[in-house]
Amino acid sequence: VFQVPPVSRALDEAIRRAIDSKTKPPGALGVVEAVAAQIARVQNTLTPELRSCRLTLFAGDHGIAAESVSAYPQAVTRQMVANFLAGGAAANVFARTNGVELQVVDAGVAGGPIEAPGLVSRRIAAGTRNFAVEPAMTAEQCETALRAGEALGVAVAADTAAFGEMGIGNTSSATLVAHKLTGTALDSLVGRGAGLDDAGLSRKQGILEQAARRTAAPLDARDALREYGGFEMVMMAGAMMGAARAGAVVLVDGFIASVAALAATEMAPPLRDYLVFGHRSAEHGHGVVLAALDARPLLELDMRLGEGTGALLAWPVLKCAAAMLSEMASFESAGVSGPV
Repeated sequence: VFQVPPVSRALDEAIRRAIDSKTKPPGALGVVEAVAAQIARVQNTLTPELRSCRLTLFAGDHGIAAESVSAYPQAVTRQMVANFLAGGAAANVFARTNGVELQVVDAGVAGGPIEAPGLVSRRIAAGTRNFAVEPAMTAEQCETALRAGEALGVAVAADTAAFGEMGIGNTSSATLVAHKLTGTALDSLVGRGAGLDDAGLSRKQGILEQAARRTAAPLDARDALREYGGFEMVMMAGAMMGAARAGAVVLVDGFIASVAALAATEMAPPLRDYLVFGHRSAEHGHGVVLAALDARPLLELDMRLGEGTGALLAWPVLKCAAAMLSEMASFESAGVSGPV
């Protein structure tokens, strides 16, 4: 059982009054007002403050990559880990620009252990099994990944925790987990991932339909993750629960991260109130997952990179939302006439 404390609702009315008393028409800041209220509930204060964000980037490989479901070879996962550690990826650039600390976690990259300065190793195995023909991982591996992620989330040491991922084949994994959790037809979920052409997309859909037939639908979160998840996705789900337990706002990235969030909220329903969704990915199935979570993302930039990049771009919006509630003058304090 994962323990995530419910956010306090004691200040809800006071939060709404405080936001409506600011020097603006009611509702004029739109979604920013809703985000400010959410942050205030998580921190249980009328003067919320977001000063720090850490992006934890989980990397893991997938046995399903053997079925040619990605436009890129599996070796890219390991190569991108080196790129993250060298500071050369989009996530690094966005994190540096926005003052976000970034850590990279090896959750289960194919090949031998990676020894590199700055890398956090929580390897479960050298990639998952091929879920087209067998479960992606054992129950023990799934639980170990969840608990390892939870511990990393608890230790995040920031008031906002963002999570990203890297893993060739992980859109296939996320698609199957979403399919089994929501019951949505696969053709509403399968997307091009890292850039499949039409023939590749058709092949991917056929492989995933074959894989889906191995198990009945729906599955609960643990079984869906065990059968079709990736180590990076499972660890991310655990990390979200751990970060929320530590009192952090959890900033969710795109399709893969949202599927992890969907599974995590089934295991710990109070988690939902800690989740802010950074962006709407261009990946085909993301809208379905957002709808299942009743989530309204902050940005829509036609991105589909992963790595936590959408969360990083949304981080300044969160900071501004908290500052609005804490620092913006009220009609009374500013001597400005309110609505007639």
